[in-house]
Order: sequence, then C-alpha cells, then structure tokens
Amino acid sequence: MRLSSQLGDGWFQAGLAGSVFFNPERAPSPLAIATAFAVLLVPYSILGPFVGVVLDRWSRRQVLFGANALRAALVIPAALFVWYGREGPAFVVTALAIIALNRFFLSGVSASIPHVADDPRLVTANSFATTFGTVMFTAGLGTAALAFQVIGTGFHSYGTVAACAIAGYGLSAALTLTSFRRDALGPDDEEHHGSLTAVLDGAARGMVAGVRHLVARPAAASALLTHAVSRGYYGILAIGTLLLYRSYYNQGDDVIGSLVGLGTIVAAVGLGAVAASLLTPPLARRFGGWRWVAGVLGLLAVLVPSLGLAYLAPLTVAGALFVSLATQATKIVSDTALQVECDDEFRGRVFSVNDTAFNLCFVSGLFLGSLALPSDGHAPWLVLVVGAGYGLLAIWYWMVGGRHRARAV
Repeated sequence: MRLSSQLGDGWFQAGLAGSVFFNPERAPSPLAIATAFAVLLVPYSILGPFVGVVLDRWSRRQVLFGANALRAALVIPAALFVWYGREGPAFVVTALAIIALNRFFLSGVSASIPHVADDPRLVTANSFATTFGTVMFTAGLGTAALAFQVIGTGFHSYGTVAACAIAGYGLSAALTLTSFRRDALGPDDEEHHGSLTAVLDGAARGMVAGVRHLVARPAAASALLTHAVSRGYYGILAIGTLLLYRSYYNQGDDVIGSLVGLGTIVAAVGLGAVAASLLTPPLARRFGGWRWVAGVLGLLAVLVPSLGLAYLAPLTVAGALFVSLATQATKIVSDTALQVECDDEFRGRVFSVNDTAFNLCFVSGLFLGSLALPSDGHAPWLVLVVGAGYGLLAIWYWMVGGRHRARAV
C-alpha cells in the first residue's frame, strides 16, 4: 500500500517539477524554487502535529484510505491545471493539498508498522518500508524522465505524467480498504475515538502531551533531532544539485539534457536507499544504531567535499549515492527509535512532529542554499560548510546517542 502510493508520488511530483522548475519560459531563480517548496511544505508542517492527533484517535486504516482516495480525486484538477498552464492560486492550493495529504499518509503508515511487525524486526521492517518506498518514488521519477524523452516536454507532457498518479493513489486506497480490518493498524486505545468535535476540542491538549511524551524519551528525541538536522543539509545539497544540472552542467534551454542528468541523480539516490536498507539492519544490530548513524554522517563529512568540490557530473552522482545512503540510514534508525520508545497512543502525534521537524529543516536548507548559491549552483565554500556540518552532527550524535540508546537500536 505504501509502495504504490509512493510510485504515484513520483509521477505527480515529476509532472509538477517539470512544469514549475524546467519550463524554459519561466526558469525560476533559486529563491523562487525554495519559495515554491515552502508553499507546498510549510503549511502542512505547521498543521502536521495538530492533524496527527487524528492518527491517535480514529482508525488509521480509515484515515489512510481517505487520504489516498482524496488525493486520487485531487490529481484530476491538478493535472488539468498543468495541462493548460494555469498555475494560479487554485493550482497551488490543489498541489498543496496533495503534498500535505502525502505527509499525513506517511506519518500514519509509520505509526502503523508496529501493528504488522514485532519489535525485534522493526529495524528490518522500517528498512524495507522506507527504503523501497524511496525506490518506488525514484522509479516514478525515472519513468517520468523516460516519458519526457519519448513524448517531449511542455505543459501537455507534464500534465499527462502528473495524471498517472491517479493509478498509484487509487491502488493504494483500494489495498488499504481490502487488506486490513478497521482496527488492524491501531490506535490501541479505543477511548480516543470520537466525533470530529471531540477530536478538535482535545487536539491542543493532545499535542502538548505528545511533545512531553517525546521529550521524556531522550533516545527518541535525539534520533529525531539528528534526522531533522541532516535533512537541512540535504536541502542545501538538493537545491545545489538542481541548479547544477539546470544551468552548470547543461545550458538553461536544454531541458531534456537537464532531466536526463537529474535522472542519473535519481537513480543514484535510489541505489543509495537500497544500500541503506541492506546495510542498516545487520550493522545497527551489531554495532548499535547510534554508532551506525554517527559513522555514516561522519563519512559524509569527508565525502561531500571530496566528491563535490570537483564539480564533475560523475562525482556529483557518486556523492548523491552516499548522501542518500546516509540519509536513509538515519531515517530508518530514527523511525525505529520513535516506534519502540513511544507508546502507541502517542505514535501518530510523534511521527507528525517528526515530519514537521524534518520538513521545516529541509525547507530551511533550501532557503539557505538559495540565498548562498549563484544561479548555476557553483559555490565551493558552501560544499565545505555542509561537510563540516555533517561532521559536527556526527560528533554530537555519537556522544548523545551513546548515553540514550533506544531498546531496538
């Protein structure tokens, strides 16, 4: 159910990105790109912890089904807006709703995993779910890039690819409804079920309790913070890579060349995610998840400058692979720490806080990158700063993570 949904994400976001970021008629500035991401991510990031209360009060199966069924319906007007090149306020609101519901969906799936996997297998379950979710998202982006090579670029092509997401979201919604009983995915505490009014009345108090629950569990809190900060560095590198392939490695009007180049980045990210899924379970069990995360983040402190400063496309691809491996490994360990340390009645809220933290850090990284980077993405000093940032984060988590170890990681 998760994999089909994330395949749809790849198709929808490829159509969206082609329309907004790779339209020669518009060619947005780095700040405009960061602003576009912020418009899509920040509103949900602010409301995410609030709506996460729903995941702890209502049947998660019903919530997950409703989220993807609604997204499948909303893709229809969004794809038509792209097809006709009408990217006004209505388009922004529709795209915002689809992206926001995606984060809501992924929070619900993460909160539900302990209901389908025993504690000793949570690392492996998270490794598979998050990593192959990323692989399917990457597959959506990759097949979209191939489609653009065949059918060309332009509003009609972007709209067609975006519309394919209906199949992914629709299949996910159908699987959710047919594969699980109403109560199979939690929450366990039936007292929290109730009307919308009751949910809204208790939301503020519930979120305060959820944050306190997290703060009282330093193993989970430190893992969440490490994941969030690493997403900030990821945001800086993401916008830098986007600009490099749009303007430095390719001319601004060579849309196909830019998309093909980014396709290799997408493939490298997918390969890094697969590597993380294979390496993280055995290494986290053998050495401790906190040591594994600190190790891969420390490795990035060396590899990001070593591979990035040359500004050669093949080395950029290699860097993307290692950054993806480290980021995915951090997410797997962080998700597992949250699941084993936090009680089920709080997991929906905790994962919503988690999503909010890394979304805001990712957007912050995009904005910092957009302000620091030239339009072609070439800024050697920023590569050094990001490498140093990964090093400091690795040292901090090595010290803090060793003092507060989660039971399963």
